[in-house]
Amino acid sequence: MKIATFNINGINRRLPNLMHWLSDSAPDVVCLQELKAADRQFPATALADAGYGAVWRGESSWNGVAILARDAEPVITRDALPGDAEDRQARYIEAAVNGVLIGCLYAPNGNPRPGPKFDYKLRWTRRLLDHAQDLWSSGLPVVLAGDYNIVPEPRDIYATTSYKENALVQPESRALFQHLLDQGWSDAIRQKYPDQTVYTFWDYMRNRWQRNAGLRLDHLLLSRPLIRKLKSAGVDKAVRGLEGASDHAPVWITL
Repeated sequence: MKIATFNINGINRRLPNLMHWLSDSAPDVVCLQELKAADRQFPATALADAGYGAVWRGESSWNGVAILARDAEPVITRDALPGDAEDRQARYIEAAVNGVLIGCLYAPNGNPRPGPKFDYKLRWTRRLLDHAQDLWSSGLPVVLAGDYNIVPEPRDIYATTSYKENALVQPESRALFQHLLDQGWSDAIRQKYPDQTVYTFWDYMRNRWQRNAGLRLDHLLLSRPLIRKLKSAGVDKAVRGLEGASDHAPVWITL
């Protein structure tokens, strides 16, 4: 079973890129973030024609998350992160696919910091921690995949001082990601590449792609029943270099 996460950065604008990658890579499950499309704008028909069933939660111009399943229909279990009924941002969706529960998330960026956006980032991630603990305690096979908007460690970002004040690298942000790992979740990329530098995001500015000035923001966390089932993992880095690309590359695992 191949499971991928891909911050598409505008699904309709980058639909040709997505379709090319789906055809080339043939993932069984895909978590998409930053759809930047309302529910009615989601290209469900085009994806169905490509062989993918889908569930999604859109938001006009911002955010948005979706789960795709090849030759299957995801069974949605929730379309929002619990813990704050007033939070209307489309940042979490969860569905069962072929016996695995998939949580797809697009965590808040948190910039500028300090300020209300950073405060929201921390609150949202604490809610994720609470929900993740419930999922872990359930004993179910779960993958929590998406753009966490956290660089877990200094080695997960290129050598620079330009991100020193950025919300993505702050001690508070990193501590919350570590709390997830402390619950028992396995960071699949780090499990397979314990000593290597791996990037999943390259900003459009300052030739960061051309310089390989990247960050690791996109993560797939595995619950206990799946940790020993992890066979391989990787980043489809070449997708970032295509014309009209998202600033993220797809990240995938096989179970």
